[in-house]
Amino acid sequence: MINRIVDFCVSNKLIVFILVAAGCLLGWWSMKHVTLDAIPDLSDTQVIVYSRWDRSPDIMEDQVTYPIVTAMLGAPRVKAVRGFSDFGYSYVYVIFEEGTDIYWARSRTLEYLSGVLPRLPEGVRTEIGPDATCWSMIPESTAWRSFAPTRTGTCAII
Repeated sequence: MINRIVDFCVSNKLIVFILVAAGCLLGWWSMKHVTLDAIPDLSDTQVIVYSRWDRSPDIMEDQVTYPIVTAMLGAPRVKAVRGFSDFGYSYVYVIFEEGTDIYWARSRTLEYLSGVLPRLPEGVRTEIGPDATCWSMIPESTAWRSFAPTRTGTCAII
């Protein structure tokens, strides 16, 4: 079998040269046009709504986190909404369905957030998180740790 292939290549040098050139050109074109990611982003599209108000966690939950969570539940293509309250801080994670464009998700979040902001207490400072995925938000000081996406799409330290 190998002898036949070698004999064919020796007797048909032009065909072999054309096939090799076509393979090289196809490989070069593929290298330029196929997008590759060293670490693919498998996390869900999510937008984080961050609020700050110097109050206790139960007041933050009742007056800030809960109204934002209920407003975000009505946004289109929302898969899950999770709210966390702490001393003076409130975090609401709005997780969208798979395949949702991050910029579309951020604009819908801002749209629904603008409807709830007038109902929040005076002095609450609310903003949305940076335009980033959980992989790009890993601090360099913790680079020695292993990170993995959890079911919610956020990063977990392992």
